[in-house]
Amino acid sequence: MSLALWIKQPWKTFYLTFHVFTIALVFLPIHAVKFSFTRPRPTWSWRHAMRVALTRRLGSIATVLGRVPFDPDYHAIEPGPGVEGVWMDGVPHLMNAELKIWSSVANVTSIRIPGYWYARTGSNSKPPTPTITGQKVFLYIHGGGFTQLSAHPRSPTSIIPRSLVELTDDAPYALAVEYRLSSTYPFAEKHSFPAALLDALTGYNFLVNTMGYDPSDIVVAGDSAGGNIALALTRYLVENKGSTEISLPGPPGHLLVSSPVTDMSNSHVTPGSSALANDKDIIGDFYNNPHDTPYRVLAYVGPFGAGIASCNRYVSPASLSPLMQSRFIGFPRTFIIAGGMEVFRDQIRSLRDKMVRDMGEAQVAYYEPVDAVHDYIVFPWHPDRPATLKAIQEWLVSG
Repeated sequence: MSLALWIKQPWKTFYLTFHVFTIALVFLPIHAVKFSFTRPRPTWSWRHAMRVALTRRLGSIATVLGRVPFDPDYHAIEPGPGVEGVWMDGVPHLMNAELKIWSSVANVTSIRIPGYWYARTGSNSKPPTPTITGQKVFLYIHGGGFTQLSAHPRSPTSIIPRSLVELTDDAPYALAVEYRLSSTYPFAEKHSFPAALLDALTGYNFLVNTMGYDPSDIVVAGDSAGGNIALALTRYLVENKGSTEISLPGPPGHLLVSSPVTDMSNSHVTPGSSALANDKDIIGDFYNNPHDTPYRVLAYVGPFGAGIASCNRYVSPASLSPLMQSRFIGFPRTFIIAGGMEVFRDQIRSLRDKMVRDMGEAQVAYYEPVDAVHDYIVFPWHPDRPATLKAIQEWLVSG
């Protein structure tokens, strides 16, 4: 049956019920026995292998069903214990001519969106105004394949900003942007590129022009799809620095990306590449058919079509296509995280190489645990997570 059928009732309920019973009665018992004898990586424990396999299975189901209906989104601030939400006004006045053209094609514009504050243990729920001079702040952009999850504290990705604010006394707050999620057929076609970039720009402008942070004290951070958006936001700020067309805040002082999506074309999908070889990753089914464009990519590129992924520096900065002209001159100090066995490993390495070429090795820190999966720092059980957070802490303190 087609995806268009599974998202409709009563087939949606049947689909979910089937998979719940299949996972409980078939998937888990079979893998429990299988991993007692052999595992995808020799370093993985039985428990670790089970968690990765289950996460991958649940992720594939979620992809079919689209955005979770009860997840918070940009329409409202979702209340809850300890939740500190804030509304941020749109920034149509900060859109240059190029961004206006893309927005017109995608039928999107800059709008008022919510964000959520995360605070270091023992600190107030949000920063004081005026802010403390020299105190750093994180602007966090969550992952979820451009189509799922949320900036809200109850989202699984909230573990990242919660962890970042505990790393150093000099950066006790993070603002997570509730950007618009993309979708396409068989769901409603909406919020394609550059909607998320516009929303990230809204969050950045709020930190600078409402909260009063100096751009040099801002750490733009993002994981997975959020890493792609973080790179795009930083590029926009760097490329338009000193523009006479728009009065834009300066670029951030730091950029932190975990397992960023950096190439939505198929330039890294080749025999023997991580895109095909690392099929035990939690998103190991991302390139099930290397000749098809994944749903999440189609949703994000929208009316531009998959071709934009080969030539647009904001969408695929690490693409190997000869049409791609992406430079990183002027980018801030950057910390890049990749999993050694994730499907995006090769494209993230290409990002690293391009940044080192333009910025120099001293400006680019790269961290890649050999047997780590995609976006592993989002999983509290992952064995490589503590050492990674320690490395981020040292990087923050050193510069």
